[in-house]
Amino acid sequence: MKKLLTLALVLALCLAVFSACQEVYTQSGVDIKVISEEDATAELNALLKNVKVSNTTAPIDIADDDVSVQDALADINSFPLTVVGTGEINLKIAADTEMSSDPPDDWMNVLAKQFNGEDHQYNGKKVTVSVRQITGGEVATYMRAGAYKPDLYVPSHAGWGKMLDASGIQTKTLCDRLLGNTAGILISDKVYDDFLAKYGEASIKTVVEATIKGDLTFAYTNPYTSSTGLNMLTMILKAFDPENPLSEKASSKLIEYQKTAPPTAYTTAVMKNKAAKGIINAMVMEEQAYVLTKELSSYHYIPAGIRHDHPVFTFDYVSEEKQKAAQLFIDYCLTDKAQKLGTDKGFNRHDEYPGEDPGIDGHGYLEAQALWKQNKNGGKPVIAVFVADTSGSMDGERIHTLKQSLIATAPYIGSENYIGLVSYSDNVTVNLPIDEFTPTQKAKFTGAVKALSANGGTATYDATLQGLKMLLDKRSEIQDAKLMMFVLTDGEQNVGTAYSRIRTIVKSLQIPVYTIAYNTESTDEMKELSEMNEAAPLEADTQDIVNQLRNLFNTQL
Repeated sequence: MKKLLTLALVLALCLAVFSACQEVYTQSGVDIKVISEEDATAELNALLKNVKVSNTTAPIDIADDDVSVQDALADINSFPLTVVGTGEINLKIAADTEMSSDPPDDWMNVLAKQFNGEDHQYNGKKVTVSVRQITGGEVATYMRAGAYKPDLYVPSHAGWGKMLDASGIQTKTLCDRLLGNTAGILISDKVYDDFLAKYGEASIKTVVEATIKGDLTFAYTNPYTSSTGLNMLTMILKAFDPENPLSEKASSKLIEYQKTAPPTAYTTAVMKNKAAKGIINAMVMEEQAYVLTKELSSYHYIPAGIRHDHPVFTFDYVSEEKQKAAQLFIDYCLTDKAQKLGTDKGFNRHDEYPGEDPGIDGHGYLEAQALWKQNKNGGKPVIAVFVADTSGSMDGERIHTLKQSLIATAPYIGSENYIGLVSYSDNVTVNLPIDEFTPTQKAKFTGAVKALSANGGTATYDATLQGLKMLLDKRSEIQDAKLMMFVLTDGEQNVGTAYSRIRTIVKSLQIPVYTIAYNTESTDEMKELSEMNEAAPLEADTQDIVNQLRNLFNTQL
């Protein structure tokens, strides 16, 4: 009896020690146990024994020609008009989002509405303005594709104008500075003093050096759409090689840097969320956004790169009458009253900062984007699986949109990555086993996507389990690869494995899962599934899903 009691006591102590060592992740008020990858894989395989999985041969899409950039873009009206003018001379303005969005990021909207409500005339014709809310990077993308022709273009900085000039779209500068701003680096107060003591100064060069050495975790945004992301990318390249930011030396150092840096943030909101969770302690931000975001008050702000003074560009195709009339609105925006409004909304700080030029022209900016796209994963291939909802509720417009959006954005997936496709309704189908995204695999991918049809129930998490298994199996063949999953759906699971059964597995395997909700709001489960491993839930309608996926693939694949 004494021996039995002793044995029981030892077992109890062991269980207590084991329980105390287990990590628990809390999300939305729910504690999720974190187990070893080995145990998570074993549990995954056990659950899959109850899942019916079939395989189908992907038809090769023999009509798979490369989708043009223009065809891969949503209608320009997916970017909203925030002010609509009705004058005889109406100026169509593409204005960056920090001045054309909801309050307090609405400086231009406020002025445009005031301007339209007054009687401004040129050659006896009433002049008004219409404002479109769109990032500087998206304008450049649409214009280079021949899909958009604004009368006036007001990006955050002049780099985008140089890129248009390099692409054969001749710009004319009507105003060098409409509204003052800077971009820069934010460093958490918790690490700032130690960082400064070790590196002597806060600059892009020292931040990059500290990131490589593991003293900082520094994140930046998508340089294809974000003015700040493009600005900081070019300065990072300059830090690597001050004489030639586009050299082989700079490119190789970018690969080294990206091995230790966190993945490029899909949006500024994702980056802020990572900062709030303590995942990063340094990031890029425009000063106006920093000033207006109370949650960032515990960060130091250091201006860096070129200034973000919102130049105003027009183009050769714009009539002389419109160009002359545009000066009326520009002068209106430059009045003391208008500039004070800008100051109240977070602009016009650090006027003494002269800016730092990366030393490249428009062709250089385009090459910098290409270098980043090629090297953003630090030389590591990505293994990704798309998990597509083909349940009955997807029938009609939703399945059509899913198919069209994947086909249109497939060209933005790097050929060095490994891609597969799974679909699901009541059961799960492997439509395309994961393989390198060669032209043949791409033709199989688009063929498999085109063959999808919708009916039946919604076994979302059965398919998620199968996708996880495919990712783990492929990783055993390809060392040092990054894994990720994209779940494309329109609603909640209603058959098969419950979400509560897969939480621990997904969290423990640390595989990011991006959920894309088609023509519906993301469910709480979809949000949790994405956020637990620092991915992002996306919500998109038929107008903007192509742009959402294009930008997501640019940053991740």
